[in-house]
Formats: sequence, structure tokens, C-alpha cells
Amino acid sequence: MRDPYSVLGVGKTASDDDIKKAFRKQAKILHPDRNKTDPKAKDKFAELNSAYEILGDNKKRRQFDSGEIDAEGKPRAPFGAGFGGGGPFGGARGGRAGGFAGGPFGGAGFGGQGFDASDLFAEFFRSGTGEAKAKKRGPEPGPDIKVVAKITLAESLSGTTTRVSLPTGRTIEVKVPAGVTEGKVIRLKRQGHASPMGGPPGDAYVTIHIAQDHRFQVDGKNLKVRVQIPLEDAVLGGRVRVPTLEGAVELSIPPYSSSGQTLRLRGKGVPAEDGAGDLMVTLEVTIPKEPDLELEMLMKRWRDRKPR
Repeated sequence: MRDPYSVLGVGKTASDDDIKKAFRKQAKILHPDRNKTDPKAKDKFAELNSAYEILGDNKKRRQFDSGEIDAEGKPRAPFGAGFGGGGPFGGARGGRAGGFAGGPFGGAGFGGQGFDASDLFAEFFRSGTGEAKAKKRGPEPGPDIKVVAKITLAESLSGTTTRVSLPTGRTIEVKVPAGVTEGKVIRLKRQGHASPMGGPPGDAYVTIHIAQDHRFQVDGKNLKVRVQIPLEDAVLGGRVRVPTLEGAVELSIPPYSSSGQTLRLRGKGVPAEDGAGDLMVTLEVTIPKEPDLELEMLMKRWRDRKPR
């Protein structure tokens, strides 16, 4: 791997803020989503992340500057003092337990400087543990997105698939389950913004808004509708077709019904998790628009018989 300073394009005297700004700038340029035709895009982005893991951490940066770790963050073996005598790799004198006494590397260390191999392994595993944790945690995911999807009352009952435009410029299809309620939030994993850190995209949270139907008035979970009935049905009784979210149904009109009277159709209101509301049907009695002599005579006879 190249020198981390070269990868980020900064000098060794760069401040923490300069390093962070350089990383963000390079991350936007090298992100794989923006370089889909470059087969080496992922490798370049991974190299950038590795460089920032070292220079973005003050401790690791000091260790790299002092030569304790290399460009990949791995400890450097302290061979600088040279190899001691007594064999091709150093003396054969004994040392502490775990010091490879009598082995080809010498017991007490390289070059007779009192180095113990156990120190090297301990340092290696300390660094390795931190690195493993970082890899396990992984890069941060991208920011989440919140959008609103508008559907009709009928669609909320039967379920639907609707298209939603995201701030990223993409348009996605959202499957809305039957019986969805107002304000329900649907989570779409990894449909959010891309991560500048090389992690997974964020999520998209779609809030359902049920648009009012011009035929109905919404009253909580109940719906209200007004239907007109002729005078003869109001007096004699009859049947009338009533619109519902599931389609028109016939409603029985009892004899001697009057304008303003409300009838209830249970379970025909707004869908809800605890059960749908009701449809409240208010009657409006109508009279003929054109003159009707027979009706006038009937009404006169009825009025004359009616006690005052």
C-alpha cells in the first residue's frame, strides 16, 4: 500500500482538520457508485479508507510517523539493531520463557539488545485486536431518507404498489400492504443515501398518507357519505346504492325515512389495525323537479285528512 499521506494528498505537517477535509473530498471523487466503469474503483476506495484509518487516528498516526507501524497499520519488526553473533540470526543464549532459547533467532532477542519475542507478539496482538474491532464494526452507513407516499382510501384497503421519488434522484416502487393505516412508516433497507465512508447505503423510511376521497368525509375511523332517495322510497321504503371503498353496495331504506336520518354500514369505514370503522350514510329526500299533478292531488288529500 502507498504512503497514507500520498493517498490522501496531504503533507506530513497537515492538521487533523486538513486530513479530514482531504478524506471527504477524495471519498466523493473515488466512491464506487460514481466510478462504476472503473474496475479498480473499490480497491482505490479501500486504499483511501485504510489511509484515513491511520492518519485519522492520532495514536496510529504517531506510530506510523515513528516507524512503529507500516502503511497497512501492521507493526514493524524491530530489526534495525541488526543480528547478533553466535549464529546466522543471533546469539544462542537463553532468556525468559517464550524467548525462543536456543532457537535460530536467539533467546533474549535480536542483536543481543534485550528484545523478547513475546513483546513483539504482545504488541502485534494488541494492534490486531483493535484492528479486528474496527473491521467488525465496519464503515458507517450512509444517511437515511424520509419521504411521504400518498395513496387513496381504496388503495389503503386493498393494498397497492406506488412509486416514490427520492432526494437522490431515483424513483422506487413501494409495496403498500392491504389495511395500511394513516401515518404508517415502511422501512426500505439500503435505499437511502450512499455512504461516503464506503459503508452500506442508509435506509429509506416511507410515511403513508391516505388522501381524502371527495365522496367521503373522514371522521376518525368512520366515513360519512350523503345519498339521495326519492320521496316514494322515503315513505314506502326501498333500496339505494351507496358507494364504499370496496365498491357500491345496496342499502335498505326503512319506510317513513326522513332527510338527515343516518344509517350505519358496519366495517365499511377506514381500515385500521384494530378493525375498520363504519360508513355513516345520511339520507337526503328529494322531490320531483318537474310539476306532477298526481302527486299534488295526493298531497292535497293527505293534507286535508291530516288533523290540524
